[in-house]
Amino acid sequence: MSTDPPQSGISRRSFLIKGSLYMASAGGIISCTNPLVDRKKDTAGRIVGSNWKAGHLLTQPGGASPKETERTGILIVGGGIAGLSAAREIKKKNQRDDFLLLELEGNTGGNAISGSNAVSPYPWAAHYIPIPGRDAVFVRELFEELGIIEGYDSKGLPVYNEFHLCADPQERLLIHGHWQEGLVPQLGMSERDRRQYDEFFGAMERFRKARGSDGSRAFAIPVDHSSRDPRFLKYDAISMGRYLADNGWDSEYLRWYVNYCCRDDYGCRMEETSAWAGIHYFASRDGTASNADSHAVVTWPEGIGWIVKRMEKDILPHIRCNACVLNIEKIGDELAVDYHDVRRGTAGRIRAKAVIYAAPRFTAFRTIRFFRERLPSYAASFGYTPWMTANITMKGIPEGKGAAVSWDNVSYHSDSLGYVVANHQDVAARREKTVLTYYHPLTAGDPAAERKEALQRSHREWSELIVRDLSRMHPGIEKDLEQVDVWLWGHAMIRPIPGLIWGAARQEAMKPLEKIFFAHSDMSGLSIFEEAQYRGIIAARQALRTIAAG
Repeated sequence: MSTDPPQSGISRRSFLIKGSLYMASAGGIISCTNPLVDRKKDTAGRIVGSNWKAGHLLTQPGGASPKETERTGILIVGGGIAGLSAAREIKKKNQRDDFLLLELEGNTGGNAISGSNAVSPYPWAAHYIPIPGRDAVFVRELFEELGIIEGYDSKGLPVYNEFHLCADPQERLLIHGHWQEGLVPQLGMSERDRRQYDEFFGAMERFRKARGSDGSRAFAIPVDHSSRDPRFLKYDAISMGRYLADNGWDSEYLRWYVNYCCRDDYGCRMEETSAWAGIHYFASRDGTASNADSHAVVTWPEGIGWIVKRMEKDILPHIRCNACVLNIEKIGDELAVDYHDVRRGTAGRIRAKAVIYAAPRFTAFRTIRFFRERLPSYAASFGYTPWMTANITMKGIPEGKGAAVSWDNVSYHSDSLGYVVANHQDVAARREKTVLTYYHPLTAGDPAAERKEALQRSHREWSELIVRDLSRMHPGIEKDLEQVDVWLWGHAMIRPIPGLIWGAARQEAMKPLEKIFFAHSDMSGLSIFEEAQYRGIIAARQALRTIAAG
């Protein structure tokens, strides 16, 4: 699942090489096996995940009365990419370092959190970032600071440190019993499928190059750099599934691929995803590099957790984890923020000159007193997809017929998004053990029902589901599994349903509330790294200007 879950630059590479797609003869197709996995004993591991019990304190706002009060200039609520980006921006611009960051979990990172075991570090969600394009200025600046970009060539193209670029082979798809290179289905497609591929990817390329009457790119990152031309915004009113149908694109393979992309990046089926968001997936990327292709991504064994650790390095003294914010209200010219210290079981109050709210928007409806008393009309527009991710420790590395094991491995026949090999960047020719990071957006039904069912499942039930799926990809794999650790994301990412991105709800949600400035990728309608970072930096600048103005 990316950040971005996860932005799929890898999948975009597949359509860029569409000219090399080939058609397999029907006689050469082998059907995929569907073994029943007989688990004689429970799989080792546990359910880990976000502190939903502490999070549910939000349903009882107020809590114990704090006995002590402290003060700060700017208080940041939420330590995901948006919150960390805001804190870093304040650190750069505010010489007094007058800020604090409160994070509910025991670690910062949000959807970019990571873990590790004796075999490898691994991501728990977002695991890569596509190389940034011309509008993603903040991302390039961060990459320069962290040494991901080492310099620029004579043409002005960034030179990337090879250590950070994803190693080959990058992706493969299991379809009709064989692993093929790339994620756009190739095996078994007909001439009619090929023609629809050409039409669809041709349309996406035209969108990528298009500019509106206002001179802006039709689809850009950050989202707010995109054109406001009505001929593009109209796609936000319909679903991506409707967009395909309106163009007569009914190829089973094309529809599978587009649906996979929507679930991968947005946690929505294409019938629920805004067509503007769906097109943005394919048309927004314009990254360039001196020593990498435009489709390249940067990644690490721990995913974007590698960046999180470096982002928080200079601001650690300002971070307080295990702090559940329960109430924010205005008192005089200041904002009072009450929080519960989860580890100590105590209450605290911080009075700040400004607040940056970098947590998901749905939590603000519980924590900010103004919203509790007067729920905004746009609240219902903000829905979230639950996800299950797992890190699976196993002996060796799964192979299969056809293309070699890759960083990203997906099955055409699965409801999951497959897995990435966490230690794929390891240069060892043969690994004795490996960690597979497995992604499954829970999109089969209503998000609330899926969320409830996910929390009711035991570790054994999740393990059996995962092992059964992996056994269809790699018959016999269960004998090599050593441990399955599961992470449940109840509200993993904002759902870009039709009307959210360019409708009134998002525009209203972005507006500051007195001296509360809103960050988080929710404010963009797309849960990707670039949007979270952008929102954090913009909110930090707004807060600093407000304080400077008195």
